[in-house]
Amino acid sequence: MSYEPPTPPADLPTDIVDTLNGYSPDQLQHVARYAEALAEHKAREARLEEESDKDEIEERPDDLPDDVPAKATITIKEINDNRYYYWQWREGDTVTSKYKGPVNPDE
Repeated sequence: MSYEPPTPPADLPTDIVDTLNGYSPDQLQHVARYAEALAEHKAREARLEEESDKDEIEERPDDLPDDVPAKATITIKEINDNRYYYWQWREGDTVTSKYKGPVNPDE
């Protein structure tokens, strides 16, 4: 590990770099976890938005519950070190999730 501080990405605004430089190591770890979760959330939102914009009608999967729309996608969520499948779809400005089942570790 280098004793020199890391070089921030060129496209990161200076005010954010200055703010982060004033944080403690614990605060930076919290920011890192939040930033990762936020990036994942925004990527999922963008994917759901893109999929909802498709004009073609896709076939309804056999295991799709009646109260889940055909445009729903499957997402894996980790809760307390366990992984679960959830159906997710957009309803207006919100993303709705419905439990599907545990992820099989043998897959």
